Amino acid sequence: MNSPVINHKAIKNYNRRKIINLLSVRRELTRQAISLKTGISIPTVASNIQELIDEGLVEEAGTAESTGGRKAVIVRYLPDARVSFGVEITRTKVRILLSNLDLEIRFESELVMEPFGRIDEVMNRTSEEIERILLSLGIPAEKVLGVGFSLPGTVNQKKMTLELAPNMGMKDILFKPFEEAFHYPIYIENEANSGALAELKLGKAAKSGELVYVSVGGGIGTGLIINGKLYKGKNQRAGEFGHMTVVPGGKLCNCGRRGCWELYASQNALISSCKQAMGLKENSGYSISDLMNSIKTSDRTVMGVWNEYLDYFAIGIQNIMLGLDPQAIFIGGEIDTFGDLLIEPLKERVFTTEAFEGSGDVLIAASRLGSRATLLGAALLPIQDYLD
Repeated sequence: MNSPVINHKAIKNYNRRKIINLLSVRRELTRQAISLKTGISIPTVASNIQELIDEGLVEEAGTAESTGGRKAVIVRYLPDARVSFGVEITRTKVRILLSNLDLEIRFESELVMEPFGRIDEVMNRTSEEIERILLSLGIPAEKVLGVGFSLPGTVNQKKMTLELAPNMGMKDILFKPFEEAFHYPIYIENEANSGALAELKLGKAAKSGELVYVSVGGGIGTGLIINGKLYKGKNQRAGEFGHMTVVPGGKLCNCGRRGCWELYASQNALISSCKQAMGLKENSGYSISDLMNSIKTSDRTVMGVWNEYLDYFAIGIQNIMLGLDPQAIFIGGEIDTFGDLLIEPLKERVFTTEAFEGSGDVLIAASRLGSRATLLGAALLPIQDYLD
């Protein structure tokens, strides 16, 4: 049997969550209106509101129109009362984003990491940059809810471990000890899962119960939303579609398998194939902008590579559709710079006359959040923990 103390605490936390979540949506309400909409008694609402005022999360903001008695006081939600950091770690850089409770971006920063050093060195530099940001903006430490990390690999949140990131050569990295260096709670999530969470919260997918977020950059990651919630699977490894085989016996992947989708449809794969076709060295300065210009001018050599890339991309998307039957597939990550250059020709290849799904069955679109999706999703982790 649960103890009365635990039950009382659970009920109190439940009431608090309902009140905060209601105010985060409605922004301003009277205590009476909060009681009516939540079903919580006015005395309980009043005591919770006073606690939230003391914590700086809400404030009293004038009075409502009188309905015959004494005018009711309006309570206003203050999204800037707390802040959260989202951090994305890649092979070449660390991106940092500061947001408020509404996931409105307050600051962005980037650290170049070439060559990529030891993870403890990377974390120390990131911690120093976060402290610099807080100092420059005059934000006190007590306002920081935590730091969410978007990581390129399989993540075990319960063990706070990056289990495997083959493209970065990292395995079994324990993140809990780094909290001492950061002075704030640390949260970790797979980068594609972070993007899926942000897309569900802020993007076009807000009303989609079943969606897939495809993050394309150095590799390919996929985050799955099922029944409106992030699906992670039994071992928290669901969504590794970047390592499904699309070419049996094909190129050798860092994961140890051959013919993985990301070897043919990642941004790195596209750039590498273009350099090879043009006779350029792998370390040449051929950039995404150069590639986009070549596509726009229909350069014959580049267009051959581009069309082959789209074919492989479409195979992966079709496999996802056949396996999951989602309402929507959103494509984001570094590839978002291609925009309509990618989406329309991709859809033409996905929705063929032989396809099971028609173009009206599944929405395929670029993420409205672009390359920031994974950062915003990472920043959301401490916020969710605080509010929920």
